[in-house]
Amino acid sequence: MRIYFLIIAFLCTKINAQIDTAKITSYEHQVMVRVNFDTNLEDFVFNSKSEGIEEVIKISVNNKIKTSLSLDYRIISASVSFAPNFIPGNNQNELKGKSSYTNLEFRFFPKSFIQEVYYKNVKGFYIRNTEDFIPRWRRKIDPYIQFPDLRVQSFGGLTSYVFNKDFSLKGIYTQREWQKVSKGSLVAAIDYDLTIFSNQMDEYESKEQQYTLGLNLGYYYNWVISKKVSIAPYTWLGSGGKWGVSQGTFSDGTKDEKETYRSLTFRWGSGIHIGYNSDRFLYGTKIDVTSHNYRIDSESRVRNNNIYGLIYVGYRFAPPKAVSENYDKIQKKIPIL
Repeated sequence: MRIYFLIIAFLCTKINAQIDTAKITSYEHQVMVRVNFDTNLEDFVFNSKSEGIEEVIKISVNNKIKTSLSLDYRIISASVSFAPNFIPGNNQNELKGKSSYTNLEFRFFPKSFIQEVYYKNVKGFYIRNTEDFIPRWRRKIDPYIQFPDLRVQSFGGLTSYVFNKDFSLKGIYTQREWQKVSKGSLVAAIDYDLTIFSNQMDEYESKEQQYTLGLNLGYYYNWVISKKVSIAPYTWLGSGGKWGVSQGTFSDGTKDEKETYRSLTFRWGSGIHIGYNSDRFLYGTKIDVTSHNYRIDSESRVRNNNIYGLIYVGYRFAPPKAVSENYDKIQKKIPIL
């Protein structure tokens, strides 16, 4: 396994683009709270060849259904996610082992830009295709091969630019706005992250860091089918670079030889968002599929697949007077807010 790290500096330029209220309704001066339920099915597929024989390992986490709470106000959007064990399908610990999942996200919306930063921590994996490695293994009866101490931590961000000022990507991402007229737009993005893989097995600890930088270009379209209902399909493609370094440590402190690699990455994604909106209540659903592909060497390649399904319910209300007044004072000192 490998992992990404990247430190990137970017300049966020203020664009004097004004919202056309005949085409977009803004709720940025309202506080919005949302409850989200999602099925973020993430796995890693490792393909390698040895003496002409291909071996495939599919690694997944136990937890499948996550719950998140989000809060939006003005330029700020924040959410926290967790995977409660009481949800059916999340507590199959005897067969798949115990997994933990935490995700923190912050989004900022300076004019035509959308800036996202995130932290994700996942621990506890199992081999989904255990039957390929254990003869006569029985699904739903025998336990999967498990890696309880395997941890994946990601620190990253995404800087997106929307070319059409009359198109609301915020309305799809966080429902901070509502599109009144059907519109579409090209969206360009830079993504960057550091991912750290670590695992403890007996008296050996392995650790790997991956650094990723990529460019994406996509097209989003918001089809307004009625005053309160819209359907928004989208698709994107991307490419970039990945740099990895790994090294193992034995219990006596001796270390393996450090291994490094670099590779081109190819990514694609597609999805659809369906939403209902009123000035106070909102709800909707979203399906998103992504795949990241890269090679470690001429005989080994990795696919990171993600199938994301979301159902959300939200409510908007006027902010407390003290909150709005303090935000206005800060905005005078920091105009980009």
